[in-house]
Amino acid sequence: MTVASILGIYIAPSKGAGVMGYPKVSLRAGKGIEGDRYFSQTGKNRSSYQGQPDWEITLIESEVIESFNQEKGYRFHESDFRRNLVTQGLRLNDLVGKTFTINNVSFYGVQLCEPCASLQKRLGVRILPELVGKGGLRAQIRGNGVIAVGDSISSD
Repeated sequence: MTVASILGIYIAPSKGAGVMGYPKVSLRAGKGIEGDRYFSQTGKNRSSYQGQPDWEITLIESEVIESFNQEKGYRFHESDFRRNLVTQGLRLNDLVGKTFTINNVSFYGVQLCEPCASLQKRLGVRILPELVGKGGLRAQIRGNGVIAVGDSISSD
């Protein structure tokens, strides 16, 4: 059993909008984070990867951000990477194809959340190929509930 924690929670209310940090958020199975740009009352407008929704929630490791900043001499804030959850103490790549839990809410790791050209443009520095394979995780939300900064992440 691996235990890690949530260091930050971020959502953007609309496409292209800046992300804002929250101490806690409400999650809806199959729909996403309430208030986030990808949240859907109907479940429509969802991207799908091999039959699994993959835009419901995204995660990135704080260790990856710290390492990138340190190696490149940058001072990016964790929110600059535009992932919903910033984690500590867990290798997210290991959760692809696995179930994990945060505050009694179940998630399924669908695929890696690779950095994209639009993030590179937004940051104004080269992140590709440096962050390929380190950009985080896209996950499906499989239960309703509330998660908060400081909550533990459990996986088998």
